[in-house]
Amino acid sequence: MQIRTASARSLRVLCFLAGALLALTSSALANDNSYRLGVMDKLRIRVAEWQPADGTVRNWDAVSGDYTIGPTGSLSLPFVGDLPAAGKTTGEVAKTIGEELRSKFALRNLPSASVEIAQFRPVFVTGDVNTPGEYPYAPNLTVLKAVSLSGGLRRSDAGQRFARDFIDARGDAAVYDSSRGRLLARRARLQAEIARVPEIKMPAELEKTPNAPQLIASEAALMKSRRDRYELQLKALADLRGLLETEVQSLSRKAETQKRQLQLVSEDRDKMARLTEQGLATSSRRLTSEERAADLESNMLDTDTAALRAKQDINKANQDEVNLRNDWEAQRGKELQDTEAELEKLGLQLTTSREMMAEALAQSAEALKFDPSGQAATIKYLVVRDDGQGPKEMTVGENDKLLPGDVIKVSSELLMQ
Repeated sequence: MQIRTASARSLRVLCFLAGALLALTSSALANDNSYRLGVMDKLRIRVAEWQPADGTVRNWDAVSGDYTIGPTGSLSLPFVGDLPAAGKTTGEVAKTIGEELRSKFALRNLPSASVEIAQFRPVFVTGDVNTPGEYPYAPNLTVLKAVSLSGGLRRSDAGQRFARDFIDARGDAAVYDSSRGRLLARRARLQAEIARVPEIKMPAELEKTPNAPQLIASEAALMKSRRDRYELQLKALADLRGLLETEVQSLSRKAETQKRQLQLVSEDRDKMARLTEQGLATSSRRLTSEERAADLESNMLDTDTAALRAKQDINKANQDEVNLRNDWEAQRGKELQDTEAELEKLGLQLTTSREMMAEALAQSAEALKFDPSGQAATIKYLVVRDDGQGPKEMTVGENDKLLPGDVIKVSSELLMQ
C-alpha cells in the first residue's frame, strides 16, 4: 500500500514538473520572440499550484481558460479582475497572474501560470483588393499572402475590357511621352540658338528620361549644322561686300587718274584751238584733241557708273545681311512658338491618357498584369502599424512580413514621368 502511494506521488510530481517545464518553455519562446500582445489577441491560460505538503498539484480550473484582450487592453480574470495585457509579452502576463493569485489568496507558493496565444488579433486589408476586410493572422504572414486572402487585386466583371482600355491608354501615353521628349529637346535647342549660347542646357523635365543625352546630342548636332550654314552665309556676304568696297576704291583711283588726264587733254585742246585760229595748227590736230577729250569724258562716265553700281551692290549686300539676321531670329521665334503649342497639346493628350489608365485601374486593378514591366503603373503597399506610440504608416514590399493588427493599404498608382 505504501509502495502504491509513493508511486502515485512520484507520478504527480513528474506531471507537475512536465507542466512547469512546458509553461517555462512557452514563456521563453514568447520572450524570445518579444511579441507584444494587443487588443483582440486570444490567450489560453492555465494555472497550477504545487502542494508540497501532500506532494500534489492543484489545478486552478476557475482561472484557466481562453480569454480575449478587450478594447481597453486588459484581461478580465476571475479573482484577479482586470489585468493590463496590451504591450506585454505572454511571459510577463503569466508572471503577473501568478503574483496576483498569491497576493489575493495569501499563498505560500507562487502559482505557475502558462499563457499562450490561442489566436492572434487579425490583420485588415483595404484598397484595391477584391474583398477588403478583416482576416486572421498566422505566423510568417506576408503582404502578398494577405492580399491573396482578400481575393487578390480588385477585378470587375468587365475586367478584360478595362485591361484593353489600359493597354490602349498606356500605348498612347508612351507615344505622347516620346514625342514630348523630342519637343523638349527641340525647345532647349531653339532657346540656345536665340540666346546665342554654344551649348544646349539639359531641361529639368528631361533629367529622368533615359534617352535624354541622345536627344540633346542630336539637337546639338543640328544646331551646329544650322549655325555653321548661317555663319557661312554671313561670311559670304561680308566677302562680297569687301570685294565691292575694293572695287569702289579702285574705280575712285581710276576716276582721279582720268580726271587728271582730261585736264591735260583739255588744256591741249584749248591750245590747239588758239593755234588753229591763228593759222599755226591744222584742223586735223584740233579734231584729234577734241576726240581724245571726248573719249576721256566717256571713260570717266563709265567709271562713275561702275562705281555707283558697286555702291548699290554694297547696299544690297548690307540689306541681305540684315534680312538674313532678321529671318534667322524670326524663324527661331516661330519654331519656338510652334514647339510650345505642340508641347501644350501633347500635355493635354498625356493627361487624358493617364486619366483613362487611372480609370481602368480604378475599375480593375488586375489590368496591371498586362503591364509586367511596371513602366506605366504599379501596385503600392502601405502598412499602418501601432507599436504602442501611435499608428505609423510605412511603405512595404509584397514579401515583407506582417504583424498582428496591421492594416494593409493596397493602391494602384500610375508612374508619372
